[in-house]
Amino acid sequence: MALGIGVIGAGTVGGGVIQTLQSHRPVILDKAGVEVALVHVAEKNLAALRELDLDGVTVSEDADALINDPKVRVVCELIGGVEPARTFIVKALEAGKHVVTANKMLIAKAAPELTETAARNGVELCFEAAVAGCIPIIKAVRESLASNQVRHLYGILNGTCNYILTRMTYEDKDFEEVLREAQAAGFAETPPDLDIEGHDTAHKCQILASLCHSTPVSLDEIYVEGITNVSRLDVAYANEMGYVIKLLAIIARVDGELDVRVHPTLVPGDHLLASVKREFNGVYIDADIADATLYYGRGAGRFPTASAVISDIVDIARRAGAPAQPPFRYSHHLPLRDIGLLCGRYYVRFTTRDHPGVLGRICTLLGKHGVSIASCIQKEEADDTPAHIVMMTHETVESSVTTAVEEIDGQDDIIVEKTHLIRVL
Repeated sequence: MALGIGVIGAGTVGGGVIQTLQSHRPVILDKAGVEVALVHVAEKNLAALRELDLDGVTVSEDADALINDPKVRVVCELIGGVEPARTFIVKALEAGKHVVTANKMLIAKAAPELTETAARNGVELCFEAAVAGCIPIIKAVRESLASNQVRHLYGILNGTCNYILTRMTYEDKDFEEVLREAQAAGFAETPPDLDIEGHDTAHKCQILASLCHSTPVSLDEIYVEGITNVSRLDVAYANEMGYVIKLLAIIARVDGELDVRVHPTLVPGDHLLASVKREFNGVYIDADIADATLYYGRGAGRFPTASAVISDIVDIARRAGAPAQPPFRYSHHLPLRDIGLLCGRYYVRFTTRDHPGVLGRICTLLGKHGVSIASCIQKEEADDTPAHIVMMTHETVESSVTTAVEEIDGQDDIIVEKTHLIRVL
């Protein structure tokens, strides 16, 4: 008996899923061991269906009709956003249908509710496509590394930000210029805030943190900083010191707490993540048994994301008749660690008036707060132009360096603009 699939939403990802289900039926049958058949598509914009092969497939504008279709055993929610996606998923789960989604925002915001609903109804809720596109990172964490304690996870999880930072690094361009070009090329949304302010990465970070450490994680408590303040100067100085700047999701367990954060980070040039360029994603996991592993691939796009959606469908087909697996297991309730407790190294760029004694005053104020300098760069500037003083600290506590920088920024007679501070991996 064929496994009937219903797809809600025939946009970029939904259209890719529909096309792949139709064009790769023999390949999917070979991998799943059972026939996987597209039987119903729900899409309000019927014009989106014109280029799709839907012979023999029920087409409607009503998601409820799809959910209630007795031929549909797996519902693919591919419209995104919180509502009405949440309502559709809950209805499908309560109707005894398995659900596959690529909706990272909804999973990040409503995972406990959806986990309970899926478990109560004995059905699967799968979301491989919600994190890092075609990279099988959910399966890696839940299955391949099941015997491991994850010590650290570092992820480049947003292709838009990585594309922008890559071009700033290798083409010596300003952020705003590259952003405009990325939007024109279709690599960035308009408006781009969800990506460039770090929130898209935070959704994916929340999901991975919950899976790695079997604990609910509040999205609102994750420290999030985007890339809008990363300047051409910072990229150039980082390169000079042997680093590249990446927007990282970082997850670690420290003294019974979870360190979960998203922010620009100086990554050493010889680190594996430094080679992840343009719109590609990469996830580096340091685990106690497996040691270091790297996962790399396209983090978004029509067919890469469709590949991840269909991988979940195939898993459901293979497990037919077996007890459903809960999407999350919450065996712990770990608090999130305050960012002020972070201990690490920092890149700091001061923009100052070119006056005698400025460097000495800055060093004195840093020393006052226990911040030790590992290296310093100050280049000769033209007359009457601000000077840039770039420092790399020794390992220090976040609250100490941020307090010191706030006090230094208050020295209006020497500081020209707000100091740039970037954490170092």
